[in-house]
Amino acid sequence: MSKQGLLIVVSGPSGAGKGTLCQELLKRNENLCLSVSCTTRAPRPGEQHKVNYFFVDKEAFRQMIEDDQLLEYAQVYDHFYGTPRNYVMDKLEQGQDVILEIDIQGAMQIKQKHPRGILIFVVPPCLSVLKDRLFKRGTDSAETIEKRLRCVCDELSKTGNYDYLVVNDTVEHVVEQVDAIIKAEKCRPLCFDMQKFLDC
Repeated sequence: MSKQGLLIVVSGPSGAGKGTLCQELLKRNENLCLSVSCTTRAPRPGEQHKVNYFFVDKEAFRQMIEDDQLLEYAQVYDHFYGTPRNYVMDKLEQGQDVILEIDIQGAMQIKQKHPRGILIFVVPPCLSVLKDRLFKRGTDSAETIEKRLRCVCDELSKTGNYDYLVVNDTVEHVVEQVDAIIKAEKCRPLCFDMQKFLDC
């Protein structure tokens, strides 16, 4: 019988490097999988349906809410995002760790519904670095970037609701920090697989 996996929630301002962090963690940990979220926004260049997101229209998303098919959902700017419940819970029951890259609203819903979830907030070293990253990414207009930057202070005020805060100064450093967090969480008594111990 497999011990239930860890549910790891990663949040932070747009441009903080959450996506890069998650991809690097996935390369290092075979037992870790990335949950694919649903969204009503249009795909960005290079994004694929069922790989990066499940891209759905607003009517389909509202139906998923009504049918309680989402573990969490939120409106971010002009679009909706949500996490398919069955996908995540099935993976956890199989003993696999699941990482969610979601916004603060969604993270707070996860905290209520799954108290054992590990909430990690990622920040860049400073605001000027964040602004530079957003412009270099080249996926948003200047107006959208300014809108995102205005939200940063409000987002940072919510970090007290998280279990950990990590600074993404370099990819290598932030990956090492989060990897250490996961390893430490695995050492909690609740994560000890008693049945596996008794069977060997």
